[in-house]
Amino acid sequence: MELTNLIPQFGGLIYTIGAFVLALSIIVAIHEYGHYIVGRWCGIYAEVFSLGFGPVLFSRVDKRGTKWQFALLPLGGYVKFLGDADAASGKDGALVDALPEERKRMTMHGAPLWARACTVAAGPVFNFILSFLIFGAILFFRGQPTAPLMIEDLTELPPAYAVALQPGDKIIAIDGVEAPDLEGFDDFVQALPTDQVLDYRVLRNGDEVTVDGPYPYPPLINGLSPRSAAMDVNLRVGDVITAVDDAPIHTFNALRTAVADADGAPLKLDVWRDGEEMEFVLAPKRVDLPQPDGSFETRWLIGISGGLFFEAATERGGVLQSLQYGVEQTWFIVTSSISGLKNMITGAISSCNLSGPIGIAQTSGAMASQGAQSFIYFIAVLSTAVGLLNLFPIPVLDGGHLVFHAYEAVTGKPPSDRALRVLMGVGLTLLLSLMVFALGNDIFCP
Repeated sequence: MELTNLIPQFGGLIYTIGAFVLALSIIVAIHEYGHYIVGRWCGIYAEVFSLGFGPVLFSRVDKRGTKWQFALLPLGGYVKFLGDADAASGKDGALVDALPEERKRMTMHGAPLWARACTVAAGPVFNFILSFLIFGAILFFRGQPTAPLMIEDLTELPPAYAVALQPGDKIIAIDGVEAPDLEGFDDFVQALPTDQVLDYRVLRNGDEVTVDGPYPYPPLINGLSPRSAAMDVNLRVGDVITAVDDAPIHTFNALRTAVADADGAPLKLDVWRDGEEMEFVLAPKRVDLPQPDGSFETRWLIGISGGLFFEAATERGGVLQSLQYGVEQTWFIVTSSISGLKNMITGAISSCNLSGPIGIAQTSGAMASQGAQSFIYFIAVLSTAVGLLNLFPIPVLDGGHLVFHAYEAVTGKPPSDRALRVLMGVGLTLLLSLMVFALGNDIFCP
């Protein structure tokens, strides 16, 4: 193979790693800052705040004496409090015993139970806060479509679609039926005839006119799922699929039906892209999709999402409505993740749904390639996942420390130092085993 053939692959690898490191660094910084700031509020002194592990690249000491640093390996971070022996908050017994009583109160091992529990819980909580703020901000700045729907911009479609609509048109009716606002639009569209060209009655410059327009949801690629069959063959947002296995289609539902009927068999797609006709062959992948009731539905998918052939005009949403949406999205990810883990353990869905660092890095690069909003949305999803993972009751993780604190609250004394060392070793083994298993999924799962 010539060296020049490796350049695009190398460039893509660098892009993927860069996106992964950026996403992870933001999430880790927020997580560790939660530990740091709540610990400080609770009177616990932080000696080191580190982003990354290993040799220190840059550091400075603030007026409180805390050392803030960037380390060489950007795969995590930690806060080292006074009295900690290591980044996992293991106890430096000799140091703690030698401290005067007023200084012991400033350690993670001499502070009141409530202060330690709040400091530990703050990391995951800050991850969840980051998530719902991002989700809420996306809705707030994206806005809600106006009523009636007004066309802000039109997506370019093949000439056969005969689009006579214009930006600024307000949609009053389609095929003679009054059109609702976006909230009820999907149900309305399902009742429309699936003709390639429909009559649209619109309000244009104060006058009602009837013009030709396509079925509202054409086979237009509006989004791509990371690590999907569509992304593997380099389909792009904005592509229009005109035929499947030489059978013409002009609605997104027709595409969905063709993929489902293929039952995993390879499909040949005729694609229109910027005025050019192209062909792609891809095989759908089995995907386990979370449902609102917590169950999962297994379907064959090629990994594309559709949308309207136009961009709807929007108006700024309310702050409270946006924050509520952010909380609901975060909660949905938490419940879906827990349900998915339970179903993987019972064998109801494939264990390949668990991704490791390679899969997460690939997803980071794929989302970044689709634009800033997609990448920021992915950061919110990953932040929720990191917060949830850290709450698992595994020693070494925050959830394990909270279990130790719960034990202390019930018995009146913490586990012995020897028991803590053993449990930490067990927890580290479990965590490493999980990472190896997830890495194996990245390598061997289709």
